[in-house]
Amino acid sequence: MENFIKIFASNLSKWVEAQKEYLKSVEKIEKQMDEADRLELILATRAAFKHMIKTIEAFDKWLQDPFIVGHMPREMLVEVQKSVWEIMKHLLELDIKHTSEFRDHLVKLAEEGKLNPIFYSKEKSSSEDRFSMSV
Repeated sequence: MENFIKIFASNLSKWVEAQKEYLKSVEKIEKQMDEADRLELILATRAAFKHMIKTIEAFDKWLQDPFIVGHMPREMLVEVQKSVWEIMKHLLELDIKHTSEFRDHLVKLAEEGKLNPIFYSKEKSSSEDRFSMSV
């Protein structure tokens, strides 16, 4: 059993170190975002989403493991739950704000006749399908 714990703790240390290295990279790149063009902003945002999804999936698996949750103090669970809920609320607020502002921007462009027809189909059914959002 002692060997199992050593290996398990070593794996956890490796995960923490990898996350620290990624954080350093993010902080370094973050300084460059003020001067980034549209493509760089999109790529940086998508890279952030990809890493967040990876981390969230790993955290979710972590909290499904009976060995882990069976030994985790309630205080740690409370901290994680509260932090995750704050992140979720912040993400929801960002999504609401961004989607609303973009909707308004699109309506304005349409009213001004400035929508680029290359990016959308004028056929009613296909544009409805393309821009529908599922919840």
